[in-house]
Amino acid sequence: MDQEGQINQCLLDDSDKDLNISFDEDDSDDSDIEQPANSEHDSDSEVSGDDIGQDQTKSSGPHYVGRDNVTLWNVHPPRPSRRRRQRNIVIHPPGVKRTAQHAKTNEARRLNHQEVVEEDKRNNLPTNWEARKRKAEWILQDEEKKKEAEARGENYDRVKLLHMEAVEAERLERKKKKKNPDQGFADYEQATFRQYNRLINNMKPDMAQYERQREKVGDAFYGGRNTILHGLHDDSKEGIDRMVEDLEKTITKREKYSRRRMHNDDADIDYINERNMNFNKKLERYYGEYTTEIKQNLERGTAV
Repeated sequence: MDQEGQINQCLLDDSDKDLNISFDEDDSDDSDIEQPANSEHDSDSEVSGDDIGQDQTKSSGPHYVGRDNVTLWNVHPPRPSRRRRQRNIVIHPPGVKRTAQHAKTNEARRLNHQEVVEEDKRNNLPTNWEARKRKAEWILQDEEKKKEAEARGENYDRVKLLHMEAVEAERLERKKKKKNPDQGFADYEQATFRQYNRLINNMKPDMAQYERQREKVGDAFYGGRNTILHGLHDDSKEGIDRMVEDLEKTITKREKYSRRRMHNDDADIDYINERNMNFNKKLERYYGEYTTEIKQNLERGTAV
């Protein structure tokens, strides 16, 4: 019987038995890569039972032991295939690759959660948040520039106007007049209301004084039906000076308003006497925006 037939016969006889596989320590790293046996050692694969000990000591690499302690064949340490050598594949331990994948997954999950939180914060902000933010930043910058100008002993309003273009100054003036138009004297109620708003806008809250006053007055600070405010508040010298200064400005402004207005030759004459002229001005002040188009149609002759 030839060599191949003997090997097959031994394998058939050992079909009901487990093969004992042992590896040398030097070739344990490449045991997962299978490689066909070297043809040069196939001729010496069949040995007698007396030479088992010598073959086991001389053999290198894995050797398979069959029935009756007969070594069937020897396999040299496998070498990586050409394709694997070309691709430079690095075989990682089983746990390292799984740990790296888990780390990447956790990092992606954390970044996604962070983006969701930021988007939720942006959605919960007011609709005009960006405009309010820009306005607050501009106010802070303006206050810093004002402090720097005061430290140099300069008038900040004058310095601000010197660095402002004429077109921008006119735009701000029109915006200011449109926001608080001066319609002249109509009645004492409107004049008092305008003065009250002007005084409120000029006042700057003093939180330190507010806290001191609340601690001094106690429960009567918030007032009630039975609260007597007389004698609870003492006017400060600074407050009195501000009141006197404001009254002097009001008197000066009224003196300017009391002068007789210059006659405008280019204005339309739609009155018959001075009393009718003042009455028409009052009507124009309240209903001018509604009657402008009607007047233009009457002048063009296109009124229906």
